[in-house]
Amino acid sequence: MDEKKDVTVCSGCKAELTVSEMMEYLCVCPHCGKHLKISARRRVKSIVDPGSFRKLKCEVPFLNPLDYPGYEEKISSLKEKTGLEEGVLFGIGEIEGRQAVIAVMSSDFLMGSMGIAVGEMITTAFETADRQGLPVIIFAASGGARMQEGILSLMQMAKTSAAVKRFSEHGGLYIACLTHPTTGGVSASFATLADITLAEPGALIGFAGPRVIEQTIGQKLPQGFQHAEYLEEHGFVDQIVERKDMREVLSRILKLHDRQKKEKKNLLDYLRIGRK
Repeated sequence: MDEKKDVTVCSGCKAELTVSEMMEYLCVCPHCGKHLKISARRRVKSIVDPGSFRKLKCEVPFLNPLDYPGYEEKISSLKEKTGLEEGVLFGIGEIEGRQAVIAVMSSDFLMGSMGIAVGEMITTAFETADRQGLPVIIFAASGGARMQEGILSLMQMAKTSAAVKRFSEHGGLYIACLTHPTTGGVSASFATLADITLAEPGALIGFAGPRVIEQTIGQKLPQGFQHAEYLEEHGFVDQIVERKDMREVLSRILKLHDRQKKEKKNLLDYLRIGRK
């Protein structure tokens, strides 16, 4: 094996890391703590109980509404390269024995951009969870709406937001985990509508990027603006969670949710008995 191919460089501190080190530390630099890009499959594996994840089917025919040159070839190439059907890997998995519908956006698939297929997958995730009475956990990572699909990609913002609202009205628990980057139409729709919002350290979270905002308003932005730490400080993120701790934190939330459901059921049973 070529040793140089077995080494990658941290984009934060420029330290050289072997592939085995990257896997051991879940793609987090052990020197500076920077959270580097992680594949959707590896993220799922780091969260769920071994062997518990079952992919959900959501077949969406390919569409190229703008006849965008080379778009179909690009999607076919990404499917082969990533092993994913589209920009989201989603299914039902268990975390410490508690089931949830889990969706992970892939930045390897056109930067996790949201088009028709991604919108349908996210919507299906919420509808499946609603039918089965399960919580939803979404790991968001996106550059925004998919320009190759024009207005149809922007329509997914309303579609996914409506799915979240229906799910919420039926009492479902939705946990969003915002990773780097979560921007554009995804940040302006389902990614920021959760009951509990977690974020990875250093994640860029916002609609337009800092440079675009500075050019538009003609002012310098505050230090760290749109990063997870700044948003936590200003109340837009509930907690920043390191990747190595994410499974434990999610497990704790699901456990508390289960307890709350049981207490609510016991109260309702008590009230019904009282009426009799």
